Amino acid sequence: MSTPSRLVAGIDSSTQSCKVTIVDVATGAIVREGRASHPDGTEVDPSAWWEALQQAASEAGGFADVAAVSVAGQQHGCVALDADGRVLRPALLWNDTRSAGAAADLVSEVGEDVYARRTGLVPVASFTVTKLRWIADNEPEIAARIAAVALPHDWLTWRLRGFGPREESANGPVLDELVTDRSDASGTGYFDPGRNAYDRELLSRALRRDARDVVLPRVLAPSEGVNGPNLIVAAGAGDNAGAALGLGAQTGDIGVSIGTSGTVFAVSATPVSDPTGTVAGFADAAGGFLPIVTTLNAARALDQVAALLGVTHAELSDLALSAEPGSGGLVLQPWFEGERTPNLPDATATLFGMTLAAATRENLARAVIEGVLCSLAAGLDAIRSHGVVAERIMLTGGAAKSPAIRQIAAEVFDVPVIVPEPGEYVAMGAAAQAAWALDGSRPAWRPPVLAELPAHTVGAIRHAYDARTP
Repeated sequence: MSTPSRLVAGIDSSTQSCKVTIVDVATGAIVREGRASHPDGTEVDPSAWWEALQQAASEAGGFADVAAVSVAGQQHGCVALDADGRVLRPALLWNDTRSAGAAADLVSEVGEDVYARRTGLVPVASFTVTKLRWIADNEPEIAARIAAVALPHDWLTWRLRGFGPREESANGPVLDELVTDRSDASGTGYFDPGRNAYDRELLSRALRRDARDVVLPRVLAPSEGVNGPNLIVAAGAGDNAGAALGLGAQTGDIGVSIGTSGTVFAVSATPVSDPTGTVAGFADAAGGFLPIVTTLNAARALDQVAALLGVTHAELSDLALSAEPGSGGLVLQPWFEGERTPNLPDATATLFGMTLAAATRENLARAVIEGVLCSLAAGLDAIRSHGVVAERIMLTGGAAKSPAIRQIAAEVFDVPVIVPEPGEYVAMGAAAQAAWALDGSRPAWRPPVLAELPAHTVGAIRHAYDARTP
């Protein structure tokens, strides 16, 4: 008689949706999946995430036969709770840029070098600490009532374990039961990933009040779990750290993801501190570090140009591949929604080099792809300037399905590019973390590789883009 499979669940609560992936612990094979959408916007009532999680879990067949679960989620979102565990206001998300002024104020008050040394990052509008300052300045009556601050994955983990407002949960509003992990905590702007400790002075400065009594989630070790309703609940992770786990990334691997946002991250054994703020020195979900550069404009820039040209993404790829490298001199700086890296929240997209000869559909299609990839290549340069080694790029995200994205990535980056088989790698990373908490050892799951592309850099592409970038 065969031994029944042991199952774990990985949850990816992203900006756009919630994905639940249920996995066989022994093999890493996906057994079943579910998905539910999140509302649009840069601020969201967290109850929408909770409803989506329950809907996605139900679509995936539920957790009755699951031994452990973990939640990986969008980073930086600010969930402010009162003493009764109620959400005080809609959560401000990472892509809400109204706190750009608050970020500038905090940097001016504390200093870039001090922030980089104490937290591994320099505040920009994306980070949680700037959301708290914005609330303190614009909604002081709410700031005064904040009893706990959680990130999206922290709050969902808490609700999954049966905690919450008394009328909505079995266990009630026990704020001290909030937990998190190093990776997500390291994106707040008031946590030191080198010391694995919160910086209460920086939190107090953000809230313009003594924040020693504000509950912050307890930081669990990578393999640590806590009790849930008839299953183990692992520490969880930020989405990029979850993706690194799901990809099985090791030292020397560079993750490049082209989704709602664009990210470049490296797996590193040592922390990175960048006083310019270009590289955020996050922790990873495996006990190491994950220096990262994030851009706001990635797949949505591709969406926009495809819509302008009236083509599908497959047709956009075909158009781009029919143009020569360098797009005939056309350069698209893809800052359609402001930009996080470089820190230009009020920037707009710009098309350079338009001539009668260059202004073709094919060149425009290629220029947007080159622009998105060049912005990410600049991020890789910034990471490598801190001594991080890049041996190969693991190209993921929805856009990695595009043949043009793959080919042009090999022309823009100067290291080999591999494309893992498309998958929900944030959810798979969360599932790996759940298995780790269940068995005490990190699983050795590795995704199959769909394509391998040796670097054949076309220097003119980067040169033209960099010449247009301040």
